[in-house]
Amino acid sequence: MYRNLRVMGLVPVLDEEKKVGSVVERVPHDIVDLTLVVDDGSTDSSRAVARSKGATVIELGRTIGVGAAIRTGFDYAVAEGFDVVVVMAGNNKDSPEEIPLLLDEMIDGPADLVQGSRWLGSGNDFGDMPAYRKLATRLHPLLFNSISPIELSDTTNGFRAVSTRLLADPHLDLDQRWLDEYELEVYLLYKAAKLGYVVSEVGVTKRYPPKSLGQTKMKPITGWWSILRPLFLLGLRIKR
Repeated sequence: MYRNLRVMGLVPVLDEEKKVGSVVERVPHDIVDLTLVVDDGSTDSSRAVARSKGATVIELGRTIGVGAAIRTGFDYAVAEGFDVVVVMAGNNKDSPEEIPLLLDEMIDGPADLVQGSRWLGSGNDFGDMPAYRKLATRLHPLLFNSISPIELSDTTNGFRAVSTRLLADPHLDLDQRWLDEYELEVYLLYKAAKLGYVVSEVGVTKRYPPKSLGQTKMKPITGWWSILRPLFLLGLRIKR
């Protein structure tokens, strides 16, 4: 346990056999009690690699979406009595070594959700981050902040810590089919704040791997619409 918190690491994965092993290895096991990999229908050896490095693996059996994978992990954490879930990318863009930064903010803040922000980090080395991603990750917070009761600097960063107290709240309502893709990550930030939970940010590292290794599963049009759609649906009160 870390400062009396039972912590679960959550890694959603789709075809990341070259990277997921490193993610699991980098998780600080003196802090994180269990690393759970939720496989979103991989056709490569991602599941076997994750298990070989010591992760617990849940298989969705088919590709549903990253939101569905994250939701599955959240449900597992609540059912198994963890206090906090730390979500991190399966493609090795995040720095699991920085998990204490999120947890310390959760305890000392205190906060119910701690969002990692690449823009508050100490360095500007984003690796091979494409130029369009730099622009888009700056634009999205501006739109998010226009409809949200809180302001954040990085609303598309999946590296975050979430209390199971928040996740167990039935008013959060994550079990909606329209949240099966990237929508869930944006919706969670918005809904947590709307429900009155404390959401804060800490600076973290976000470093993109070389393009040859594959940088993201997000498709340029459908993927970005997936993270923009909640802003329109929530802002227009079509969804709540």
